[in-house]
Order: sequence, then C-alpha cells, then structure tokens
Amino acid sequence: MQEATANTDIRVSEFTVAPQINPSEGLPYHEWFVEFENNPEDLPALAKKIDQSLQTQNSYYFDLIKGKVLQPLKITKVEKDGFQNYMKSIGKLGGQNKIPRLSNDRKIVDLLR
Repeated sequence: MQEATANTDIRVSEFTVAPQINPSEGLPYHEWFVEFENNPEDLPALAKKIDQSLQTQNSYYFDLIKGKVLQPLKITKVEKDGFQNYMKSIGKLGGQNKIPRLSNDRKIVDLLR
C-alpha cells in the first residue's frame, strides 16, 4: 500500500484484505477494503499499482495471477469512519485494538458494507 500511494495525494486511513472465493463472475481474487482520508480519482489504477507491487514482492502471488488461478485484486471503498464503527460494534474501540490487515474469511468485511 505504501509503495502504491507514494508520491501521490492518496491518503489511506485504514484497510483490510479478504478473499472473494466465489465471485459472481470470473476467478477468485483478493478484495481490499480501504477507507481513504481523501477521495482518490482512479481506484482501478491504484488497484493495478498495488497488484503489480505484490507480484514483484511475492513470486507465489505472481504465479497465481499469471497462471489464472486468481484475478488481480479489487478495491472497495469504505465509508468515512467505517472501520471505527466496526470496532465499536464489536466492543473493541480504542486502546490497543487494531483492524486485522488480512483475513481468511469475510466476517469483518461483511460488517463494513
């Protein structure tokens, strides 16, 4: 995320990643749920930059994309205070509680929608 947003005006407040195993169309993919401080103009371009960075850093992910096991990641924008409201709803607002960056299921993101 840092590499993809470097040298841009994009500011990220919070994010988490969840698998989309059975999409309505196409191959499975990683879905990034992102709360922005500002409103980025081109989410598909940002998704492409993040995906390229991941492929460069992770040869296994590269192989999954090139082998057409996964399709490139997608970004879903989270409304302002969405993560804060989620943490409040599960009784973990404040203190040392943090949003998990990566999940094996969609429990968190289903509550962000």
